[in-house]
Amino acid sequence: MNDDGSKDLQGQDLDATALARLLEDAAARSAAYLAGLDGRYVVPDPGAVARLDELRTPLAEAGTDPTEVLALLDERISPATLGLAGRRFFGFVVGGALPVTLAASTLATAWDQNSSYHHTTPGTATLEAVALDWLVDLLDLPQGTGGGFVTGATVANATALAAARHDVLARAGWDVEADGLFGAPPIRVVVGGEVHPTVRKSLGLLGLGKDRVEAVPADGQGRFVADALPQLDGPAIVILQAGNVNTGAFDPFGDVIDRAHAMGAWVHVDGAFGLWARVSPALKGLTDGLERADSWATDFHKWLNVPYDSGVALVRDPTALAAAMAVTAAYLPEPGPRDPCDFTPELSRRARGVEVWAALKRLGRGGVRDLVERCSAHARRFAEGLTEAGFEVLNEVVLNQVLVSFGTPERTRAVIQALQDDGTCWCGGTLWQGRTAMRISVSSWATTEADVERCLEVMVRLGRGG
Repeated sequence: MNDDGSKDLQGQDLDATALARLLEDAAARSAAYLAGLDGRYVVPDPGAVARLDELRTPLAEAGTDPTEVLALLDERISPATLGLAGRRFFGFVVGGALPVTLAASTLATAWDQNSSYHHTTPGTATLEAVALDWLVDLLDLPQGTGGGFVTGATVANATALAAARHDVLARAGWDVEADGLFGAPPIRVVVGGEVHPTVRKSLGLLGLGKDRVEAVPADGQGRFVADALPQLDGPAIVILQAGNVNTGAFDPFGDVIDRAHAMGAWVHVDGAFGLWARVSPALKGLTDGLERADSWATDFHKWLNVPYDSGVALVRDPTALAAAMAVTAAYLPEPGPRDPCDFTPELSRRARGVEVWAALKRLGRGGVRDLVERCSAHARRFAEGLTEAGFEVLNEVVLNQVLVSFGTPERTRAVIQALQDDGTCWCGGTLWQGRTAMRISVSSWATTEADVERCLEVMVRLGRGG
């Protein structure tokens, strides 16, 4: 015991028996939380939210017993959470974590590996290399494609676009990593009119500018209009989309990529969730030609259903990615077979590939295919049921996204609010090509046909004013 009454961290906190009890308590609380999701509202409990301000206290001098810390987290925060991990959350393109990935994440956290170098963390580095090989094969991308496991599609886009920036400037005789962008040849960046805002954010981070991009018009489903691709010369990057965040639509990859390459441009595909259509024979046609791009980005906390945060940047030429990302210093280990930090922005990084490896090992090809096809079928059922009830579905439902209008903008917003207040499921609103709509995104492994029918009944009842 310290003079101030606090417990010595070299005592109880490192006791194996006490640690085991603490982890068992955490596991029991986690299991109870997940088991209770089906019987609670999807929205955070209002009373629990109101009590959150009670946590805003000065930091005490004395520490708190670990079991009390865990109990406080569970009692105060668990009921104040949004039911993202449940079966009836359709607000964003996210899916609850597969049980095996939650367990693998727990084990990987216990390992606490700074998975940057193969020589120092060979186990987790090997898992990432294996998972990367599996992904390239599963997504049917060119052999030899390299990549880096990052926090999600935002950083994946930024990472892949850093490789693009390196490549197009290197071909113009400029070393952007050494000399920066001051005085560099200008890079033209062409995007679709419905480009995701995180792509613009990535361009801003890279010094390419959010607003100096050239936006090509989008069609009625949000697709890049191929005929509007401008004539390009000099360093140029064209950014396409696999899975519009509102409609799920896919850009016309083949035509655009071939023409862009003929003009010397690098083509990047933001495939945060749509890239996974390539695992399904029934859906792969949506992505025809995508494999001819130079880089791709996708999320794992979307359709592979691993815990936050997880994504990957994939680049056809790994040397371009390494040129943009690799770091060297005298104190760092000698290079290994594949050092993860050579392909990501971070030097210190957790072993994100562990959960990805676990998900792919658990599901296999067939399981990933079934996950994507099942969610897409649920989306089609939502669209069918809402159309039959007399409401207007605004998009062609090609994947897992549904946009529905309940009439006037005011009426649609009122239905969305009523649905969220009801708590059976959670959907959000959007403004798409001038129309106010409710957006339904089906991404979770746990969603069943019964869940869809239950939620449809509530949507129709509330849509009719019930």
